[in-house]
Amino acid sequence: MKAIELQAPGGIDNLRLVERPMPEPGRQEMIIKVKATALNYRDVEIARGSYHTAFALPLIPLSDGVGEVVAVGAEVTRFKVGDRVCGTFWQRWVGGGFAMAEPSYQRGGPIDGLLSEFARLDEQAAVLAPPHLSDVEAATLPCAAVTAWHALFTEGQLKPGETVLSLGTGGVSLFAVQFAAAAGARVIVTSSSDDKLTRAKMLGAHDGINYRDNPDWSSAVLALTDGRGADHIIEVGGPQSFAQSLKASARGAQINVIGYLGGSEGSINPLDIFRRQVRAHGIPVGSRESFEAMNRGLTVNRIRPVIEKVFAWKDAAAALRHLEQGSPFGKVVLDHMQ
Repeated sequence: MKAIELQAPGGIDNLRLVERPMPEPGRQEMIIKVKATALNYRDVEIARGSYHTAFALPLIPLSDGVGEVVAVGAEVTRFKVGDRVCGTFWQRWVGGGFAMAEPSYQRGGPIDGLLSEFARLDEQAAVLAPPHLSDVEAATLPCAAVTAWHALFTEGQLKPGETVLSLGTGGVSLFAVQFAAAAGARVIVTSSSDDKLTRAKMLGAHDGINYRDNPDWSSAVLALTDGRGADHIIEVGGPQSFAQSLKASARGAQINVIGYLGGSEGSINPLDIFRRQVRAHGIPVGSRESFEAMNRGLTVNRIRPVIEKVFAWKDAAAALRHLEQGSPFGKVVLDHMQ
């Protein structure tokens, strides 16, 4: 089969199209024909060698994808040939707390990802794709969507009428907008683009704040909420935005620490956490249990992921550069049928 490998650290140019042996299913394993994959910023960092963990190379990148089951091994009971499935990011985190996740079993690094024609999945590390979604849409779910769901519902216990502040308009942030709106929450979104704010409102956001026009955007959040602040914050900016997220928080709020797009250096006043009794919670994607609950929510509410751009899968390098250089509204996807 054909696959794309990262053969050396230090850049997207080190991706190579190669031939690999066709995988065979072992006990409780299955083989999928990969139909589509989706990119996360983690994949960019792994390719250029700036990720916080170094992985053994060569490595097939990308954790997120969807495929059709074409073969099953002995004792497989959860799936059958012909099923359409998404792999999970944490291969051995079925349910429960994060202590159940094993770092050495993350798809796309350190174990091979899905940037190939076929892939082998453990049956415990996959879920049925929502039937109303296309392959390109379903491929976006394993990281960005599960992260947003896990933050808001599994960990955050979001309730109707609460306020969700979603920073930016990338994949996780837009899924959070859609999920929170469907749950009856008030949603505030930030962006440097008025056009993106308008589009976010079409997805269910109630209010938008242009942080370029309003550098003190935490004050704008407080103004919109009559001084109360947000109950749940999707924090993807890192230390540079965390201080403002604290100021924008309601008492007892949960700040879901997900990304660090604004850098990894900064200072935080712990008194701001104390004064508001805020919980800062790291969200490392989520378990298969969260994934399956999310898929039920997607299906019932007919929620469709936001796709920014689709590339042919062999153009993975161009897709990674597009994600690296831009700030897409939604997800960047690779179509393996092209």
